[in-house]
Amino acid sequence: MPAQVRAILWVQFRTLLNFRRGESASGWILPAFMMLLWYGAWTALAAFASSLCANPAVWPFLKTALPAALLFICLYWQLAPLMAASLGASLDLKKLLVYPVPHRHLFGIEVLLRISTCLEMLLLVAGIAIGLARNPLLPHPAAGAAFGPFVLFNLLVAAGLRNQLERLMARRRIREVAVLLLVLAAALPQVLVVTGLPPFLRNLFHGGYLGWWPWSVTARLALGEVTPWTLGALLAWTALAWIFGRVQFERNLRFDFQAAESTGKTASAGRSRLEPFYRLPALVLSDPLAAIVEKELRSLSRSPRFRLVFIMGFTFGLLIFLPVFLRARSEGSFSISADHLAMLGAYALLLLGDVAFWNVFGFDRSAAQVYFLLPVRISRVLVAKNIATAIFVFLEMAAITLVWTAARLPLAPLKILEAFAAVGVLALYLMASGNLSSIYYPRPVNPEKSTGAGSAARTRVLLLLIYPAAALPVLLAYGARYAFRSDGAWWIVLSLVAAAGAGFYWVALDTAVTKVEERKDRLMQVLGRSEGPLALA
Repeated sequence: MPAQVRAILWVQFRTLLNFRRGESASGWILPAFMMLLWYGAWTALAAFASSLCANPAVWPFLKTALPAALLFICLYWQLAPLMAASLGASLDLKKLLVYPVPHRHLFGIEVLLRISTCLEMLLLVAGIAIGLARNPLLPHPAAGAAFGPFVLFNLLVAAGLRNQLERLMARRRIREVAVLLLVLAAALPQVLVVTGLPPFLRNLFHGGYLGWWPWSVTARLALGEVTPWTLGALLAWTALAWIFGRVQFERNLRFDFQAAESTGKTASAGRSRLEPFYRLPALVLSDPLAAIVEKELRSLSRSPRFRLVFIMGFTFGLLIFLPVFLRARSEGSFSISADHLAMLGAYALLLLGDVAFWNVFGFDRSAAQVYFLLPVRISRVLVAKNIATAIFVFLEMAAITLVWTAARLPLAPLKILEAFAAVGVLALYLMASGNLSSIYYPRPVNPEKSTGAGSAARTRVLLLLIYPAAALPVLLAYGARYAFRSDGAWWIVLSLVAAAGAGFYWVALDTAVTKVEERKDRLMQVLGRSEGPLALA
């Protein structure tokens, strides 16, 4: 391996390591523990697959199950990064071309970086290959070598898809739609569980071993059917994947991303149709608070990243839970008094967390220094950002209600009021926690990028603890309703936890203001960082 390639891969390893563990030496403990659990679970699954494949008693079953398992691996490998709206690590060619790296090596590096997106599938493939090698019924000792081209095929396709999507998302008018469609596709498994698989998908799963798809050909070779036809088919699929990946890579090399980004940026000569919405804060608030809220409304509504998760809040959430609702209605257990709308609202807040709660200075980046230069107290800045977030939370709930009504799902008027109240109290606790996390774990975020994480790695790990803790007071209200069989008890308890949430908010705000004065230089240093030649998306 050339020295330049080794150096770039080493930098990538260090980048991923620092990205996961954060700034301080203690920051890696919780992320490392969560990663250990995650990859430990996949390692256990790989060990189970290995023991299953090594068992001679299940040999006939493998002829049907192995193609389906390899199809799952292939789909997960290609779609999981897209469903998470994270395309993984990649080369920023415009910055890397200034280095003395031969052009022929760049595509190889890009393919190797695809390993960072799906280590889970490599573990699973390794477990299956080791299990088959231990099976005494395997007729051909070299059959396990078929998994090598299969892994290479997936790496090449992943590289090609990423490069193609990068060009697609560089166009301002279509990237949000493209990413939204990709993310909404994650809801298809839920819908298919209720509606059933269409015929062509049933053929892919049940007749996969008889076909000539990459996963079925790999299964044939892995089970010992080593013939010129099967070997040639797998090599042909790998060659096609190489051509696809290389063509897409070369197109990216010639593509002018800056020109595509600038398309559509020219301001319209006319007055924006959203101008009355932007001016709403000035009707009830005084400057400078009203001015900062208006600035937040304008910047967030124009950010592709924010628009994507905002739209996902009232579309993706409904698609995720819609099969459950439809099944309950078909079984006669769907109740008009159920709190489905509040559940969808809570899920929407979870999606909005990365762009609206946990890293409120992320979109400002180095421009956040203005808040410390102007004669405006930082507490007012945080309150203004929270007010803008509250406005968008209200709009999110209104959109969820409209979509729910358009889907002709039953809904009682009182449940709409209850959902708005419950989600509002939950948002209050999330804003209080988010003000603290924004000071302790800031991270610069490019608002023009529709994919990628919007908060620090430690914050996303802590979210597993923060979100349930923030939701617990609201759950107490539902517990009171269940215990006392009374809607009045629900409103009383929710009012009490709302008052407690207001107190928690002001205490957290005061703490955040104190800490921001202590960490101001560090905050500006982190938010002022720019991306290097290796990008994480």
